[in-house]
Amino acid sequence: MENPSELLADSGDKSRDQFNNWIAVSVAILAAFMAVTKVKDDNIVQAMLQAKSDAVDTWNEYQSKRIKHHLLELGQDQATAMRANAPAQSATVLEDQLKRYDSEMARYGNDEKDLQAKARGLEDKYDALNYRDDQFDLSDAALSVSLAMLAVTALTRKRWLFWTSLVFAAFGVAMGLAGLLGLPLHPNWLSKLLS
Repeated sequence: MENPSELLADSGDKSRDQFNNWIAVSVAILAAFMAVTKVKDDNIVQAMLQAKSDAVDTWNEYQSKRIKHHLLELGQDQATAMRANAPAQSATVLEDQLKRYDSEMARYGNDEKDLQAKARGLEDKYDALNYRDDQFDLSDAALSVSLAMLAVTALTRKRWLFWTSLVFAAFGVAMGLAGLLGLPLHPNWLSKLLS
């Protein structure tokens, strides 16, 4: 017949082993989830960099068109002033020049509007990607805290610490899923606090 103290020791060991198993499984699941969200977040960061670069390039092109447009306006003003005092033969040449200025200014005006709309669209794309990047950042932070707490839980065997770590894990998973699925879950106050 087995000694009752040995039975209690065995049941305690089984309970510890089971608790360690829960901790290990939690760590494995959270680490795998973090790996997936990290890949997606890295792709989003690359897209953000590209959108920002494209927006800057587009604004530079817009600025170039604005400068050319302004130079045409100055040329038009000068040609108009010269035409007032020019002989008839020169006035005809200046009149042709003014028509070219009008045509070019109209083209630049349209180009400027298109470039401005494109640049603003790229900035909006960047902002939308940044929103999702914030979600992944919050997910990563919460899951990192959860993993640290699980490590301490494995050492201390405190069940309350295990459950507290799962609260952080739940928040981290929720934010990660929001980022993956494009859901509108974004605690602005927390993002502002951490940025």
